[in-house]
Amino acid sequence: MATSTGSRAKVNANINVTPMIDVMLVLLIIFMIVTPLVAAGFQATLPVAANTFDSKEEDDEIILGMDVTGSYFLDGLPVAKDQIEARLQALYANRETDKLIYFKAHSGLKYAQVQEAVEMARRSGARVLVAIMDKRGGPAGEEEQ
Repeated sequence: MATSTGSRAKVNANINVTPMIDVMLVLLIIFMIVTPLVAAGFQATLPVAANTFDSKEEDDEIILGMDVTGSYFLDGLPVAKDQIEARLQALYANRETDKLIYFKAHSGLKYAQVQEAVEMARRSGARVLVAIMDKRGGPAGEEEQ
């Protein structure tokens, strides 16, 4: 604290950083809470294919996914293995012609796990299976020369 002995008061040029530190700590806590929630969705390293083409996702598409642990996801939301067929049957019951399913699975899964998921989808009413893959060159879609 600055005190003046004369008639003129001197200006204190010290910056009070306490409010700034409080704000930064609050922001840090918010980001620590929000960051895991953002990354909590379905994540899989997709197989790589040479002859792929880009396709826009539509709202009425049914996407069945499997992550690296073999957990199932339906349209990005986790679903228990024993509930997959019932949920897919309910979705395909209202469809007349468009009975296709988009399948997204981690590239490190065993063939038997993938085959089991495909068979569940077929028993549930899916007639066409569309495999979702990355272009050769990685997730950015850069093609090899």
